[in-house]
Amino acid sequence: MKPFQASSGDLTADRRADFAEMLYASGEPAAAAELLLGALELAPQWSAGWFRLGEMQETATALDDAARAWTMALTLEPADRLGAALKLQLIGKAPAATAPPSAFVEMLFDHYAESFEDSLVDKLGYRLPDFLDQAIRSARPGRFRLVLDLGCGTGLMGQRLRAIADRLEGYDISAAMLKQARAKGVYDLLAKADLQDFVHTGPKADLVVAADVFIYVGALERVVRSIAGLLAGDGLFAFSVETLMDEGGFALQPSRRYAHSRAYVSHILAANGFSVLSMDPTVIRLDRSQPVEGLAVVAALPANT
Repeated sequence: MKPFQASSGDLTADRRADFAEMLYASGEPAAAAELLLGALELAPQWSAGWFRLGEMQETATALDDAARAWTMALTLEPADRLGAALKLQLIGKAPAATAPPSAFVEMLFDHYAESFEDSLVDKLGYRLPDFLDQAIRSARPGRFRLVLDLGCGTGLMGQRLRAIADRLEGYDISAAMLKQARAKGVYDLLAKADLQDFVHTGPKADLVVAADVFIYVGALERVVRSIAGLLAGDGLFAFSVETLMDEGGFALQPSRRYAHSRAYVSHILAANGFSVLSMDPTVIRLDRSQPVEGLAVVAALPANT
């Protein structure tokens, strides 16, 4: 995959794009989009420019134009690191997908890694690792021989798990996030992995954790089936989801994160042999100063007989 092209590569086009951003910031999205379109005439292969054009046109409520811009971005960069396909879904111009593009998730967290904890913990009130840690300890006090922290990020959850894990392994799609986690020194193993096709060749785990991860997974059937195969008998699975308030299974939100209903989560767990030990409502974080409601779940496989 070629490096992401943040600049158009054309000095005049970049200047026009900068002016477009100034217009957009001043509350003139339609004029900004017109100016950026002129820049793209000079640099028609600039996928990031087309994506940004779509955002400006969306703000100007020119949704058909936005759809054309995002379709062009997707054509130029099919890996879709900016998530154009998700934007098309949200405005009803593409069918709903069961998962986001992996390249979008990877780039998002590579970009976010250095400021991740400052933004999430200090500014958005993120306390999920503490909440999930307490849920695990309440469900089963004591230690776990092997713990897998899936989507470990910078290691916020791992810092809590270290005290109860004989061996702690962390996996994440973002190399930049893994670098931050490695600096904490709490994991016995850190490795890059995509949860959509995660394979673990080591011994069965006693606890698998996925804290604030399924918001970037979508459909849970395959990943929960995979996790059931990672666990030893009587193993625990602890995770969170953002709560979908209607009766549907899961849905893409305007934030480009997925939310899941309580009924859907319960159904997927039961279908894979899990019994629910706890499923507690919690506030995951703030988003535009509003609480994001979620569920913290601890489930168990039956013991081997």
